[in-house]
Formats: sequence, C-alpha cells, structure tokens
Amino acid sequence: MKLKGVIFDMDGVIVDTVPIHFAAWKRMFADYGVDFTFEDYKQKVDGIPRTDGAKAILTNLTDDELVEASDKKQRYFLDVIQGEEIPVYSSTIDLINQLKTKGIKVAVISSSKNAPSILKRINLYSDLDAIVSGHDIKKGKPNPEIFLMAAEKLKIKPEEAIVVEDAILGVEAAINAGMKCVAIDRYDNPKRLQKANVVVKDLSEIQIEDIIKLVEGDR
Repeated sequence: MKLKGVIFDMDGVIVDTVPIHFAAWKRMFADYGVDFTFEDYKQKVDGIPRTDGAKAILTNLTDDELVEASDKKQRYFLDVIQGEEIPVYSSTIDLINQLKTKGIKVAVISSSKNAPSILKRINLYSDLDAIVSGHDIKKGKPNPEIFLMAAEKLKIKPEEAIVVEDAILGVEAAINAGMKCVAIDRYDNPKRLQKANVVVKDLSEIQIEDIIKLVEGDR
C-alpha cells in the first residue's frame, strides 16, 4: 500500500487557535450559568461542530436554543480573532511542504465553518489539494464523515491516507474511517491519545519517512 494523502486537522495542528476557542466557549457557557473548564473543552467540545459542542454541555436546551448558543460562541470567537495575527505551528507547515515535494496530496479538515477564511489568512488555502469544513459535513467526530469526505476529494482510498490530529474525538474519527493516525499531544498527556498509531508532542519529533512507513510497512 502506498501513502497517497495526509489529512490534517486545522485547530491545534496547523494553527494555535485552541486558547481562543476555549475562551469563546467559556464566555458563552458562562452566559448560561455554566462553569466551563479546559478539561470539559478537551473531553467534550474539542474538534466537533459548534452546535454539537453546545449540546454536549447545555443538555436541557431546545434545538433552536442550541443554535442560538452556538451562534453566540461564534460571535465571541470572531471578536478576538478578526484582525489579529493567527499563530501557526511552523513544524506542521514544514511537513506539509515536504509532503507536497514528494507528490503526496494534502487535505485540511475542520469542524469549524471558519476554516476557509483562516486558511486564506495564513496563506495556506491555495496550496491544499482539498479542504473540508463545517460547511460540508452533517455529522461531527467521532463519526468518520469528515475524513472520508476528505479522502474522496483527494480521490484516494481511506487506507492510503494518514490523519494528523490533536483531539480525542478526532483520533477516534480517524480510526473509524479506517485510517492510520499521528496524534499531537499539546497538553502533556499522551495517554488521552493512545489510540493513535503514533503520539508526538510536536511534528518536529517525527520524520516524513516514519509517517510514510505507517502506511507502506515496517511499523
């Protein structure tokens, strides 16, 4: 089997927007009298569509009220991010460039509807072979829809792809899609991502040859 594509999650893998997302979630949940912790974020909200995230915490709201809550979270997020420089993980950009040099296709996925505009702002949008965002999907992680859709856009089989993720639900979605997974542990707790094939603190710790071997053998 030959590695033909690598699918990168965006938040926490390419861009360091997690603190901004958490602050927006915390502010929104506070409006509903909920003390939202970072542990809640990691376990229940990270990497899934906004409405699903709201529903995971605000279990007593109607569907319309959940939409209203998720829209409020979006406004709080945009309040912070618009006009500010978006922090980028340079090691991830380096790996993307290496993959492109070797003719391996690259896709970026995100449950966020903000993904296309963020990718354009960091000048990565036009370099990608496929993008799947919250505009495209109907089912959130751990459902594999977002990764299977990315593979379809890349015109490759799931077993020919590797996923790079930083969230628990993202790793589970990759597994459910039948894809190998490299997980990035940004919180100094690698056990939470132990279902992945490889766990690193940063992509600078892994060589492109090691990633290729996940699909092509010897590992």
